[in-house]
Amino acid sequence: MSNKINMVLTVLLVGCGLSLVNAQYRARHLFIDLERAQASARQLDIEWAQLQLDQSTLGKHARIEEIARRDLGMTPLTPNRTQYLTEGEQ
Repeated sequence: MSNKINMVLTVLLVGCGLSLVNAQYRARHLFIDLERAQASARQLDIEWAQLQLDQSTLGKHARIEEIARRDLGMTPLTPNRTQYLTEGEQ
């Protein structure tokens, strides 16, 4: 009877040990996946900030151009309206 109990306890102990090893293995892989996801999130945050900066810059240019056309009556420069000066001419 004592041998049977020892054998059952040994099997349970080995099973618990294998379960622990498996749990640690899965936890390591989940941690690696978490680190990758966090790195990806940081990269996306950097790209988002860059896109916001680009949008702000483009928005400012468009606003300046619109004000120049509306308030100052400026028009885009075309080759027909360009005058070239050369040295020696008056």
